[in-house]
Amino acid sequence: MASLLLRKSGGEDLDVFYPIRPECQADVPKIRFRARAGKTLSARRWHAAFSEDGRLDMAKVLRRIQRGGIHPSIKGLVWEFLLGCYDPNSTFEEQNQLKQRRRQQYNAWKTECQNMVPVIGSGKFITTAFLTDDGQPLQDSSTNSDLQDQECHVNSSISDKKVLQWMLCLHQIGLDVVRTDRALVFYENKANQSKLWDVLAIYSWVDSDIGYVQGMNDICSPMVILLENEADAFWCYEHAMRRLLMWAMEYNPNIFLLYKDSSSNKSDPPKVNDKMLKHYGKFERKNVKSGQTDNQSALAVFLVASVLENRNKKFLKEAKGLDDVVKILGDIIRNLDAKKACDEALKLHKKYLSKVGSILLSLTLLNNYTLS
Repeated sequence: MASLLLRKSGGEDLDVFYPIRPECQADVPKIRFRARAGKTLSARRWHAAFSEDGRLDMAKVLRRIQRGGIHPSIKGLVWEFLLGCYDPNSTFEEQNQLKQRRRQQYNAWKTECQNMVPVIGSGKFITTAFLTDDGQPLQDSSTNSDLQDQECHVNSSISDKKVLQWMLCLHQIGLDVVRTDRALVFYENKANQSKLWDVLAIYSWVDSDIGYVQGMNDICSPMVILLENEADAFWCYEHAMRRLLMWAMEYNPNIFLLYKDSSSNKSDPPKVNDKMLKHYGKFERKNVKSGQTDNQSALAVFLVASVLENRNKKFLKEAKGLDDVVKILGDIIRNLDAKKACDEALKLHKKYLSKVGSILLSLTLLNNYTLS
């Protein structure tokens, strides 16, 4: 997620805001995005978008963001609104009250977790497993030594299923924290790594159904970097996860059945009332109403085709096997200019339609000639 932060904004070098470790300069992915000077959402324009009582003109802000991005100095504040932490129509007073309630709630959860695992909030974090899968404390001497250094040691077995499930994932969170955005100077400070670990550990306790899976550290990292207050970073991360889960859990039974039974000829679109459509995501509603399920896939095919067409020499020259192909594809995706790729896909699609039209016209003329 470091690449999400390392962008030019209004002509300023973001190394000032997010410095990179000298030895990692060559490893940082190259970003194609270039904000246009004067189009960035600056601190002045951000504050001007609020009314006197604190209501935000979100439409004006979004237009500015779409044109030139967000200035790094206000990125954390803006993300809180973009992720839905605060209602744009709320007042300054309502926002402050909500912020204080959330901070109190986070501190209560943190205290609850500290009572079970004292290392939380200590400035340290766990990278070594301290329990077996059945809840028994690990007796290995080297493990115990590591746990004493990390101020985490369990003397008795854990029988509560929720507590056990949570404790078993804590060391995995720690291992992922160590690997998170290592190119940034920010994470050279162990206190910042500990802050990230605390947020992830407490979230996995609060939302035990989700818990923790690898990759959630990369989602949380920008919030920890952008928001100084740990509780604010937690709630920003919680709202980000809420949005991600909303799309992940979206399910449309009618579309699913049409995908599953592709061999059947179903010309009539499924009958769905408006109330039922509210349960589906915005990208599925049009498909449900029209009964279309695969018309949107054409552009994706041409997008892939355009990328492969532009990189075919690289594949022919460098690819010696499947591993090389995967590596080249990874490099392409990492450095892909999305706008340019879409433009190329549209050109290729237009070229394809032109050729298909010519072929159909030739067949029609040939058919008419034969009949005459």
